[in-house]
Amino acid sequence: MCGIALILSGVRITGSEVFGESSGARCSDSEEVPGAVLATDDLIDSLLRRGPDNLGSKRIFLQLKPTSFQDDYGGKGNGVCVSLEHCDVNNTSVLKAVCAQDDAGGVKSVADLYFLGATLQLRGVSPISQPLVDTYGNLLVYNGEIFGGVHVDADSNDAETLLHELERCYSCNCQGQEKNCSCPGKGERSIPEVLSTIKGPWSLIYWQERSKTIWFGRDAFGRRSLLVHWPTNDDSRFVLSSVSPPSSVGKIYGSVAGDTLSYWEELPCGIYSINLEASKSREHSIHENLDGKIEKHEWTDAELTKIIKWERAFLDPKLVEVRLCNYQHAVKQYALAYSVGDMGDHANKQTESAYKVLNVLRQSVMQRTALSEASIRQAGEKDLAPFAVLFSGGLDSMILAALLDQCIDSSYTIDLLNVSFDGNLAPDRVSAWVGIRELRRIAPLRRWRLVEIDASLSDLALETKHVMSLIHPLKTYMDLNIGTALWLAAGGDGWVDENINPNCREDHCRYKYKSTARILLVGSGADEQCAGYGRHRTKYRAGGWVALHNEMRLDMQRIWKRNLGRDDRCISDHGKEARFPFLDEDVIRTLLEIPLWEITNLDEPVGKGDKKILREVAKLLGLESAALLPKRAIQFGSRIARESNRKNFGSNRAANQASAGSVEIHEYRCDMLQSGDLEDVL
Repeated sequence: MCGIALILSGVRITGSEVFGESSGARCSDSEEVPGAVLATDDLIDSLLRRGPDNLGSKRIFLQLKPTSFQDDYGGKGNGVCVSLEHCDVNNTSVLKAVCAQDDAGGVKSVADLYFLGATLQLRGVSPISQPLVDTYGNLLVYNGEIFGGVHVDADSNDAETLLHELERCYSCNCQGQEKNCSCPGKGERSIPEVLSTIKGPWSLIYWQERSKTIWFGRDAFGRRSLLVHWPTNDDSRFVLSSVSPPSSVGKIYGSVAGDTLSYWEELPCGIYSINLEASKSREHSIHENLDGKIEKHEWTDAELTKIIKWERAFLDPKLVEVRLCNYQHAVKQYALAYSVGDMGDHANKQTESAYKVLNVLRQSVMQRTALSEASIRQAGEKDLAPFAVLFSGGLDSMILAALLDQCIDSSYTIDLLNVSFDGNLAPDRVSAWVGIRELRRIAPLRRWRLVEIDASLSDLALETKHVMSLIHPLKTYMDLNIGTALWLAAGGDGWVDENINPNCREDHCRYKYKSTARILLVGSGADEQCAGYGRHRTKYRAGGWVALHNEMRLDMQRIWKRNLGRDDRCISDHGKEARFPFLDEDVIRTLLEIPLWEITNLDEPVGKGDKKILREVAKLLGLESAALLPKRAIQFGSRIARESNRKNFGSNRAANQASAGSVEIHEYRCDMLQSGDLEDVL
């Protein structure tokens, strides 16, 4: 996990209408939330929390030249030349001295590109420092992992590998799209082609020196955060950042600023570029002498485009009886090819599909838990626990824990991080005790460590303000509750009871412990893809299979905006990286290939028909008890929602009445009513 940022000043930005999915692209005369201002030192501090291993910066100063000059590669220039200077932000006094010299006229520039990169290094033998710069002057700050599509050697780092891949790309503005391209910067592939092939979560900012173009974006599902600030009267800079510092948030809570524009917006998933050129009109003031038009680029990988559209071939059993025969044959061939067990000619279709999902999930977990030398050094040799699971004891986290056990060396301890706002009475605490006993039964040689993280909102005043900035630009109490629970769980600061016996909790068995695991497995995406929410059952009852599929597709296509950016920011604030095995590209593809009626059967009761395919996977892993558990969201399972409602509204009922008009709150209430958690809703 890394923290990346770009502060671009002195450029007139146009083309923000390409961000139609965001909460509202704005014009330059828009007004900000009162009190919101971006302080660079504040931004640096926030990035450093995400990437504690190394923090660096580079500044690129742009100057105007006659438009007829020839660039270093024999091509016609775009009226811009570049001066590059390194600022070492690990030394605050050096940074301030350099910047003061620049501001005083040491470099007479028209525009300033200030790149920041804070690194949490989890791959590669040698330490790296971002931003990375190649021999051609191209610059990259990268936050992500590459699990496929681009080959990364076992001892190499993802960011360094990607920088060299991008170095070989087209450097002309047409990016190879014109057949008769005669640009001197022709390469092997376009930048969108390279980025489209990456399997894994990522966000990045890349400066292509030859074309004077800024490239930026995030993966197709938004698994890594990237926020954008549009130039306004209050702050004319264009800013990209992994996280929103507290100074840039302002006072937004209590819904009093419901129509006020936030300083930040979630950057919609995709690949974007800003080509910097001399303004055609020299009548502009000096800060407008450069123009930058934002363009959005299409994903070029056909398989990726297919899963983004989230179309399912087998939707309604009544409409595909003939096609089903072909599907059954294909699944049997898969089982034979991948040796998933002796299924026989009379094997149950549901079991065949479950084996298929189990295998692709296991591969997803294995890819996300390959240890590097850097990870081992940071974790230390004694009682090594490099991985943890955000653990409720529910279906999804139990599956991840069981698969993690299969994918890593038996000498490693696995930390199970469980948060509660109601002590030992919270539903997630109770299910965690049951869950760890079941894990010890199926994997007795593994050391499982349940970390019990107890909290009370009344003791978290400062922490709550901090989490408010992390979940920004989201600003509902629901998001704050979820964010707070995730933030506390990721911190891993709690107690360990070796007996895990609620009737016998002696002091000598219980000790204080803080998890040092830097990689956290999270179950995000399981409910969206396998119909785990109560509203899925409501949609199915109202409109059948087609309505259910449409609701699930909507969930997947908005998960970047509702969930993943928030979750990434809250978890990574502790210098840890969230990894989402259920959102692996191959897992998504596999689940879409399976008939919807094998994924879920909402005619059956809660805890049986919902997420049916994952319940079958749990049984294959020997998790008989977990296979029967109903869905319970973290804000309800931890009881933070109940405590928050009582603190802010006086009671749960008053909170429900206050948020009666909120679509999101209504959906979550529906989910809890369907799963039986009435106490936390009424």
